[in-house]
Amino acid sequence: MPADPAPAPRRTLIAGVTGSGKTTLARRLAATLGLRHVEMDALFHGPDWTPRPTFLDDVREFAATDSWVTEWQYSSRGTDPILAPRADLVIWLDYPYRIVRTRLLWRTISRSVRRTELWNGNREKPLWDMLRHGPEENILRWQTTTLHKWRDRMPEIAAEHPDLPILRFTHPHETEEWVRTLRDNG
Repeated sequence: MPADPAPAPRRTLIAGVTGSGKTTLARRLAATLGLRHVEMDALFHGPDWTPRPTFLDDVREFAATDSWVTEWQYSSRGTDPILAPRADLVIWLDYPYRIVRTRLLWRTISRSVRRTELWNGNREKPLWDMLRHGPEENILRWQTTTLHKWRDRMPEIAAEHPDLPILRFTHPHETEEWVRTLRDNG
């Protein structure tokens, strides 16, 4: 008799460097599984890129609910002790540099040229302005600075949360195959 398939995740964190596709995957996964996607950047960024004072309260509120998908971000702002204990799955997008850099360049240029509104009225800075600033204000430098953050952190996370499954995908094709399996089994 075949084993029952594992239940679909109800609370999923998606980890990965900037530009790996966390938000895109979170949206797709939420749509596939009928879950709520909570976009962390929308909770964090207030008007004029200022941090929203209710950020951690908002994170606590959605984390307490029964189902969600979100990007694992803002660890330095205190999200880890709120999200990790509530999650039932971590998806780690550990893609090669050439993939994440290309994705980030394309996304950044597209948003800048189109003046796409992101969160709370904010827009990507003009490219020439963005390139003059340090890592906190330059998304390309930020990606380079934090490129190996998750490789350094995942062993510690696995040790702190031994019952929390971590799926590591090293190429978008692996991620696509997993999403297809979820969709086919759903």
